[in-house]
Amino acid sequence: MRRVLFVVNILIAIAIVAGLGAYYWVFWRALPQTSGTIEATVSQPVRVDRDKLGVPHIHAATAEDAWFAQGYTTAEDRMFQMDGLRRRAAGELAEIVGSVALEADRESRRMRMRRIAEAAYTQLSAEDAKALQAYARGVNAYIESRHGRYGMEFTLLNYDPRPWSVVDSLLCGLEMYRSLTNNWKNKIDKARILSGGEPDKVAYLFPYRIGWEFMPGTEGHPGSNAWAVGGAHTASGKPLLSNDMHLEFGVPGIWFMTHLEAPGMNVSGVALPGLPGIISGHNDRIAWGMTNLAFDVQDLYLERMDLRTGEYVFDGKAERARAERDVIVVKGRGLEETTNWVTRHGPVWQTSAGTVMTLKWSAAQPGAIQVILPELNRARNWEEFRHALTRWAGPGQNFVYADIDGNIGYQAAGLLPIRRDYYGDVPVDGSTAKNEWDGFIPFEELPSAYNPSGGLIVTANQNPFPPDYKYHVAGLFDSPYRAQQILDLLRATPKVAPQDGLRVQKDVYSGLGKFLAAQIVQAYDKRNGADKKVADAVRLLREWNGQMEMDLAAPYIVTLTSQYLRKAIAERASPGNGAAWETKLSWSLVERILRERPKGWFGDWDSTLLSSFSDAFEEAQRRQGTDPKHWQWGHALFIPLENPVGARIPWIGSYFNIGPVPMSGGPTTVKQTTQLLGPSVRLNSLAGDWDASLENIPLGQSGHFASSHYKDQWDAYYSGTSFPMQFNRVDVKNTVTFVPAR
Repeated sequence: MRRVLFVVNILIAIAIVAGLGAYYWVFWRALPQTSGTIEATVSQPVRVDRDKLGVPHIHAATAEDAWFAQGYTTAEDRMFQMDGLRRRAAGELAEIVGSVALEADRESRRMRMRRIAEAAYTQLSAEDAKALQAYARGVNAYIESRHGRYGMEFTLLNYDPRPWSVVDSLLCGLEMYRSLTNNWKNKIDKARILSGGEPDKVAYLFPYRIGWEFMPGTEGHPGSNAWAVGGAHTASGKPLLSNDMHLEFGVPGIWFMTHLEAPGMNVSGVALPGLPGIISGHNDRIAWGMTNLAFDVQDLYLERMDLRTGEYVFDGKAERARAERDVIVVKGRGLEETTNWVTRHGPVWQTSAGTVMTLKWSAAQPGAIQVILPELNRARNWEEFRHALTRWAGPGQNFVYADIDGNIGYQAAGLLPIRRDYYGDVPVDGSTAKNEWDGFIPFEELPSAYNPSGGLIVTANQNPFPPDYKYHVAGLFDSPYRAQQILDLLRATPKVAPQDGLRVQKDVYSGLGKFLAAQIVQAYDKRNGADKKVADAVRLLREWNGQMEMDLAAPYIVTLTSQYLRKAIAERASPGNGAAWETKLSWSLVERILRERPKGWFGDWDSTLLSSFSDAFEEAQRRQGTDPKHWQWGHALFIPLENPVGARIPWIGSYFNIGPVPMSGGPTTVKQTTQLLGPSVRLNSLAGDWDASLENIPLGQSGHFASSHYKDQWDAYYSGTSFPMQFNRVDVKNTVTFVPAR
């Protein structure tokens, strides 16, 4: 018996040692070097201090050395994410994960992403090229120093990252461009709804200018999910700028917190892995934030084209498309060769039943890819800030500004097409010149504001173009609910501080939800409903305060009802196509149609509303039980925060995930949250007292599971707290120095 126990203990010890060895080999070896020195191709020593969150504070004698160190330190924590971004854009994911990514690769190839990036590289200014080249040298120095110690994902997928190039950085930026402007599917959906619908009703569902709101106190200059508060309304007497960009959830999150200091530059905030510079944050003089403008920059053209020869007709004349050939490497399957025609409008995008559609995209136009972050990061005032934005090509953005001199401002920027006689909302005839773009809206004619009299600039993705704007306006603008709620909360706060900015960012009140709940209760009371369970649900709506909290039933009931009601409205406009009406403005239009109750839609609006409520009630019972008092919104709004590779490991995959977790909020709350997206960062920058600013990202700095920074910010993000944004006073935990190679 003693011998058996001895053998068992030996086997257990061997298993423990083997497990620890495997953990070290796969996970621990990949962690960044955070102390000592690293020989590198820098001109002078570069000091990198890391604070308790793992944020690198880079101190360099030249800007190029700072970009080098940024590339190196970002790759240390996010190399797999960076590689994934460039591969997703270039259409090279199938090479590492197999045929599951083949269709995504085909789309990227059809969209010509790598070719666009390569063309942009040849058009870079000397200064922009220097920043990208220095960043690429830093990434490559990291890759060369590791030799197989890149992290779990590379080990499990059995490949090493290839060297980094300037084109790869451009691809990372281009992938963000695509994700924020890729609305061609909406045009096809609208065309389908139109084909089987009543034109006047379909037009009601797809208005061009709804969403414009002259926000009181802002002089009518809205924008995206950011705001600036003038010093007259703040506790410090200096402006406060808040920004919480809403993007898809992921592990790790999209942004990497970084601080860069070099002669003429001292800037901190969040960076996009793969690109040099700070996207949103502040330097020692100014702060800025940004989110998506959502202006429509894609058009689909119906071509009269022969796919055998590439011949097509434009303006009564025959032209020939250019054939472009690609080879996609598919892991486990070999090579797939593709050929696509490219017309003056763009690549052939879809072919069906003899119909050929090509895609025109602003990002594919000459000069559409610019690298302005180095210039933007060094801007000292409003004039220099706007000068940098004149080169911002896309994606179209709303920029909000504040500075230490007490000024605040707003500027829309990007290459926004001038359409002649159409809105670009459906595929148009490509054979006629009348459907061409007449260039882009001049920068000086884009919406802008500087020191509005009300001292507030509130933005939340709604349409910033006035009703009498001289150019055609179309885009996926958002409903005005968030902007109004932000303004109401700021006005109710006598003197705003960074913590107040954070409080507003995590607000989950839904004006639409409250309105819809009142409509349901009113319709129910008219009908004198008697069913006890239904009465319980109505009582919950009657008592609800409009807060989309995860532990409440009312948000769940309202959301389900709105979904059924939206479908019923769309089905009435175009029978059989109700599920296709999923634009951002559908939330606004549900409220509008319930308020106006136009004739010719439904015989009895209350009956339609109660029918949608009844369908929602039955679905809620199927999903969460028969008693409404036990329903919870959070059980429907679960966020799957999964490691893209670790989650697929049998038996232990869940250990690499943070989710699924229940969330509060909704698509019309300031804390805009769906199962796909939510706040990707929370920034609250206090001009002139930068160390009192707040900053945090959802999970953590590192993409490495073994790192203490893999998810050390999650609890703060989830509970709605934050961290000081260390700038002048940095609590240094580790220091590594890059020294010139001998």
